[in-house]
Amino acid sequence: MQFLLVAHDGTDDGALGRRLASRAEHLALGDAMVAEGTMLYGTAILDDAGRMVGSMIVLELPDRAAVEAWLAREPYVRGGVWERITISACRVGPSFERRHR
Repeated sequence: MQFLLVAHDGTDDGALGRRLASRAEHLALGDAMVAEGTMLYGTAILDDAGRMVGSMIVLELPDRAAVEAWLAREPYVRGGVWERITISACRVGPSFERRHR
């Protein structure tokens, strides 16, 4: 099952510092998930000045419980980077599927 995660960083003065402190571990986990096929793709959300202020990730996991288990180990969650997270079931379009499967 596919899920769309949209996460917005905190807006306090330390938000960017927390993101940068957790970023290498976050990217390493993402790379591992892409290799195993559980993360299809992700992006940083940027503000008008080009600063990272959030994330968008498309996951391929069996169910919502698996998404919650991933979140429990996600460095941006553990590091207090993401302040607001929404998760929705989704379906990647056929053009993506043809290119990447």
